[in-house]
Amino acid sequence: MSSTPALAVVTVSYRSGEVLPTLISSLSDATSRPYELLIVDNAPSAEARSIAAESGARYISMERNAGYGGAVNAATRLLAPEVAWVLISNPDVRLLPGSLDDLVSQLEADPSIGAVGPRVLNEDGTTYPSARAVPSLRTGIGHALFANIWKGNPWTRTYRAAHDPSDEPRAAGWLSGSCLLVRRSAFDAIGGFDEEYFMYFEDVDLGVRMTQAGHRNVYVPSARVVHTGAHSTSAEAPRMVAAHHASARRFIGRRYRGPLLAPVRWAIYAALAVRSRILQFQARARHPKIDRMSV
Repeated sequence: MSSTPALAVVTVSYRSGEVLPTLISSLSDATSRPYELLIVDNAPSAEARSIAAESGARYISMERNAGYGGAVNAATRLLAPEVAWVLISNPDVRLLPGSLDDLVSQLEADPSIGAVGPRVLNEDGTTYPSARAVPSLRTGIGHALFANIWKGNPWTRTYRAAHDPSDEPRAAGWLSGSCLLVRRSAFDAIGGFDEEYFMYFEDVDLGVRMTQAGHRNVYVPSARVVHTGAHSTSAEAPRMVAAHHASARRFIGRRYRGPLLAPVRWAIYAALAVRSRILQFQARARHPKIDRMSV
C-alpha cells in the first residue's frame, strides 16, 4: 500500500519569506489529512529554502521566473500518480480551520467537479469576489470602462456575482487562483495552466477550459481563507497593472476570434488600454498595494 498522500499543496514563492510561515502553519488546522507541501520559488533564495527545510516541504528552485501558472505546472509534474487533489495557493494566504477538508469533501462527493474555491476574506473580514462569471462581451466592456469610476455598475456586479450572497455551494465560471483545489486528473487532462499567461487571467482561462472539458467549477463559501495580498507586487504596481491588462487582451483575443468580431475586439482593446493607463497613473501617484486579486 502506497504511503504517498492523496493531497498536495503547491505554493509559488517570489520573495515570500515573510509570509510563507503563516501559510504553512495554517495547514495543520485546515485539514486532518496527510499532505505533501511543495514550495516553488520563482526568485530562489536561501530564506525560502530554509523555510521549506524546516517545515518538511519540497523546495523547487526555478531557473527562471516562469510566472504563476508555469511554476504551478512545474510542481504538479513532479507529483506522484497517487496524488488526487492539489491545493494551489498564494503564499500570503492563511487557511482557516477545516477549510481544506471542506474543499476536498466537495470534490470527493461529486466527480463532475474539476475545481473548488473557498470564500476568500480580505484582512478586514470582507469577502473578496473570488468566484466569478466568465465575462460576456457586453459585461467585459462595461466592467473595463466603469469598474473604477462607477463601483455599483451592473456589468461589474454581474461579473463579480455580487448579487449572490448565498452561503451555499454554487457553480462559477472561474475561481480565483489565489487559492483553489483542483482534481488532479482534470487539471492534468487539460494541460494545467496555460503558461502563456505569465501573470493574471491564467485562472480565468483555467475555469473556461475546465468547463469546456466537461468539469464544473464550484464555489464553497463554508471553506474560508484569509488573503493578505500584495506582499510581492506592491513595489511594482504599475508593471503589474500593465501585466494584468496584457493578459486580459490575450484572453479576449483568444476567446472572441474571427473577422466578424474584430470591431468588438478593437473596442475592448481600446477600453483596456485606457483603463490600464489610468490605473498605472494612479499606482505611480499613490503606490497602492495591487496584487493578483485586486484588479
